[in-house]
Amino acid sequence: MVVTVDDPVPTPATERLGGGIAARLAHYLQVLTQAKKAGRSHITSHEISEYTHVNATQIRRDLSGFGTFGKRGVGYSVDALIGEIRQILRTAGQHNIVLVGAGRLGQAIAEADVFADHGFSITAIADADPAKVGSACGPLVVRDPDELPRIVEEEQIIVGVVAVPAEAAQDVADQLVRAGVRIVFNYSGALIDVPPDVTVHTTSPAVELLYALYFHLA
Repeated sequence: MVVTVDDPVPTPATERLGGGIAARLAHYLQVLTQAKKAGRSHITSHEISEYTHVNATQIRRDLSGFGTFGKRGVGYSVDALIGEIRQILRTAGQHNIVLVGAGRLGQAIAEADVFADHGFSITAIADADPAKVGSACGPLVVRDPDELPRIVEEEQIIVGVVAVPAEAAQDVADQLVRAGVRIVFNYSGALIDVPPDVTVHTTSPAVELLYALYFHLA
């Protein structure tokens, strides 16, 4: 299924992107990052469309609103377009993350390159289990959650990742919010309540599967 979304493309002077185009640009960036890892130097809008299910015309329209990046018959330079989209999304540079939860899920997240591929770095890991504090989790040493306020300030943390059992997720979210984190990625599967100025993104394979099945069965 190919999706066409006809929302306005902001000019470079626009202060804030609409949610639709921001989400699509993030998907394009994910495809470009994987293409770069695969050794690709160029990619076409039709190839991006195959992986994102966004119409190729919409992709070209999204990108043309910010400048001329591609060449007919050649496509887009992968490196150049990654840089441009990161600038547009204001994600160029290094952004630090604190991961709470050093169990199997936390260890998998710490050792994966899912965040590093996009300029995010897990610079601190915390866990409430005294047996885990001081142990290694990926390249880092697990710290006590009581240190979160100092960690967030010293490491200039902007994102907190919750990778704990569902029953502990709300307490962890509360700790992150009190420490100053304003973006939370919730891998626990639990519903968490946060103040209006905090953004929560819930990552759930089950939700993605339901979404995929809906379009497959429709």
